[in-house]
Amino acid sequence: MPDVNVVGAGPNGLAAAAVMARAGLSVEVYEAGTAIGGGTRTSELMQPGHFHDVCSAVHPMALESPFFRAFELSRRVELISPELSYGSPLDGGRAALAWRSLDRTAYELGRDGAAYRHLLAPLVARIDGIMDFTQNQLLRIPRDPLAAAIFGLRTAEQGTPLWNLRFREDKAPALLAGVASHPISHQPSLAAAGAGLMLSALGHAQGWPIPRGGSMAIAESLAQDIRAHGGTIHTSTPVDRLADLPSARATLLNVSPRGLARMAGDSLPARYRSSLESFRYGNGACKVDFILSGPVPWQAAGLADAGTVHVGGTREELARSENDVAAGRHPERPYVLVSQPSRFDSGRAPDGRQTLWTYCHVPAGSTRDMTAAVTAQLERYAPGFRDLVLQSHAVSAAGLADYNRNYIGGDFSAGAMDLRGLVQRPVVSPVPWRTPLRGVYLCSSSTPPGPGVTGMPGLHAATYALKDMFGLPVPELGLSA
Repeated sequence: MPDVNVVGAGPNGLAAAAVMARAGLSVEVYEAGTAIGGGTRTSELMQPGHFHDVCSAVHPMALESPFFRAFELSRRVELISPELSYGSPLDGGRAALAWRSLDRTAYELGRDGAAYRHLLAPLVARIDGIMDFTQNQLLRIPRDPLAAAIFGLRTAEQGTPLWNLRFREDKAPALLAGVASHPISHQPSLAAAGAGLMLSALGHAQGWPIPRGGSMAIAESLAQDIRAHGGTIHTSTPVDRLADLPSARATLLNVSPRGLARMAGDSLPARYRSSLESFRYGNGACKVDFILSGPVPWQAAGLADAGTVHVGGTREELARSENDVAAGRHPERPYVLVSQPSRFDSGRAPDGRQTLWTYCHVPAGSTRDMTAAVTAQLERYAPGFRDLVLQSHAVSAAGLADYNRNYIGGDFSAGAMDLRGLVQRPVVSPVPWRTPLRGVYLCSSSTPPGPGVTGMPGLHAATYALKDMFGLPVPELGLSA
């Protein structure tokens, strides 16, 4: 009989399992898929030798997530941080560029450089406090109240119609809007602005890393640590009911609230079950991967050196696209998030070829293939792009939901990204990772701090499981431990 069951071998489930195994407990991990990783899988989707990240590709929080810092991820996985973190192309062959150097970024933004620096410099300077605040339950006193206050005031500005008051040109607003569009949310909104400012600050504090070999390297490093400490991982082993699991003192579930309600059945109190069943999910995404015969021919200088490109135009255009999705419409000119991994990791494709990772936002449950719209947006800013496409592969929002049980309707954020969705995740509680069932904890992205490859939901759930069920502290997680 194991001490701990973990259901779901995505990054949060693996993080929870690693913590529990490090504490000296026997751990069994059960994954429904044929491979571990969840949102951190890498696959030869189309042709041998061409490696594509199935979900996440770039990891802004890999160096600053409290879990990954304790786990010393940067010593286990080679994380490539381009000097140019991200960029936003604009019409006329122009682009706004976010370098790791805040000073260089501000200089190149011209008249708006000082305003951009004034907005972000305090966040970059207090990045540890910002991460502590954003990577935890919001219903708590932050360790760095000043950092939280600075972050809150700037979020209030950028999350309301006041968002353009400090700027006079279009580059700086486009740069900020591109990052704020990562969450699937209408704009302007507090949730989008908060996520965007945190990610922007990370881009200048330490860059946006790309794992060599693909995002799967992160999952594999966690799995290796689990096995090294006696844990066992079972793939192709779906768990539909809690009763199907072997008896254990603690069970940690990397599942959606809907999945928890299904697995627990009538054993949950009616009020809690109702909260799970009424939990709100957001809109979805259509993922489009490409094999190219050469680099993307960006019209604007500099974008070829960006690890990430936010395609969609001005802040107003990006907001229009995101608000179309919020209203249940497929945008004609969608916001397209682009990663160029083979530009920095030559092992992703054979010589002379490139792999390109993209997605755009769509209404929940969409079955539409957005390849044509994504291609048109890329052609708009990289004339000749179409001529380089050797093959493409699309997964609709409905397809993402089939791929991962937690992506309800194609919502890879595992819950609506608005102010209510940040506080009620999945319930309003100082310890939302605990469920009413003794020894059962929720550790998916439907719990704080929410989406992103951070391992933090797993760490939080494991922390309380260790305390409640075993009377143990969180162990040392680094390589030297």
